[in-house]
Amino acid sequence: MSQTTPPIAMDTIDAPAAVRFRDAVLFWLKLGFISFGGPAGQISIMHQELVERRRWLSERRFLHALNYCMVLPGPEAQQLATYIGWLMHRTWGGVVAGALFVLPSLLILIVLSWVYIAFGDVPLVAGLFYGIKPAVTAIVLQAAHRIGSRALKNNVLWAIAGASFAAIFALNVPFPAIVLGAAVVGYIGGRVAPHVFAAGGGHGKAGADFGRAIIDDDTPTPAHARFSWSRLTGVLATGAVLWLVPMGLLTAGLGWDHTLTQMAWFFTKAALLTFGGAYAVLPYVYQGAVGHYGWLTPTQMIDGLALGETTPGPLIMVVAFAGYVGGYVKAVFGPDSLFLAGAVAACLVTWFTFLPSFLFILAGGPLVESTHGEIRLTAPLTAITAAVVGVVLNLALFFGYHVLWPDGLAGGFDAVAALVALGAAVALLRFKRGVIEVIAACAVAGLALSLF
Repeated sequence: MSQTTPPIAMDTIDAPAAVRFRDAVLFWLKLGFISFGGPAGQISIMHQELVERRRWLSERRFLHALNYCMVLPGPEAQQLATYIGWLMHRTWGGVVAGALFVLPSLLILIVLSWVYIAFGDVPLVAGLFYGIKPAVTAIVLQAAHRIGSRALKNNVLWAIAGASFAAIFALNVPFPAIVLGAAVVGYIGGRVAPHVFAAGGGHGKAGADFGRAIIDDDTPTPAHARFSWSRLTGVLATGAVLWLVPMGLLTAGLGWDHTLTQMAWFFTKAALLTFGGAYAVLPYVYQGAVGHYGWLTPTQMIDGLALGETTPGPLIMVVAFAGYVGGYVKAVFGPDSLFLAGAVAACLVTWFTFLPSFLFILAGGPLVESTHGEIRLTAPLTAITAAVVGVVLNLALFFGYHVLWPDGLAGGFDAVAALVALGAAVALLRFKRGVIEVIAACAVAGLALSLF
């Protein structure tokens, strides 16, 4: 008589051996080169690799960290990598994980930005970008739809989105003012009608069990991740020095009004306004970098977003493109050092954009680790996310105008670009095709249309 062997419970599987710092570095470097697909794709890759396959940490601890990163301004996927690296290998682990998440993208974008500026007028390159620009318009429209479907859960939040759209479209209200106004509305609304502003949320609770992990649900918080005032003070003081020293050198050596100094200041502010992801900060970037400072043109902004979509790393790396073009066009080191000017400007804006993200994790991580309950989005953040929908919709219209009427309303309507944009929108919204896939198809179409 045969006897059925009982299944092995997942929680009886031994946890993997502790990960050496060298092995972790190699993983973070690999992740930096394969992190395509925007925040959702990047978080999915980390979940598959670190929770399901390698079992570095449990599902619940992963989502606990993710929910905290979702509350912060800045790129949540990069901050999540920083958090996990810090939790496993102390401060240097977090710094290395976060830096390697960004560094490959920075190097690739510097090269692509140089090719774009140096050879953008070559018919081959111009043809490719002729098809890419309408695709980017459709991608931003999809972003507004994606954020809106998740965030706008009641009429009040719809009203906030509509008000933010009207404010930036009709009144040209600065993006920081819209964020501040939404936060105030959310703060008051959270007290008066908290159920209305409970529409936001993190990524849910853990539901799957992939076996024991190195950092499991019941694993005690490591000593370096426990909160202490001295550690918090040290992190904040270090962050202040890392910001003040380069900013002070730029101001003293070049002057406050120099292009590089203004870039450092502008992108510091941008780093603190990225609630809702990179698409939320793009309106602020185009208001400043395009409208106020003139570092790049509207068309170049669209092209930069296309390059950001097709390279690994966080989408907010489009700021590196903006920095490169601004430094190159303004010839900040003279007409004989244009590549150097662009490369230095790209590195500079990347530094000031991502420095706050590291500080948020290294300073706030111990507070998060002090409780393993789910962290929820606050009422002000829920209102900000709703406002972001209106702002991103305005961005889609801004891009659409410059793509479909490239020479202004007096110059005529580009029907071919409109057809490419419509095809891209259908592919993204109806058939759920990937962003890179759609950009590649539209680039080929643009090249073919430009040749015939």
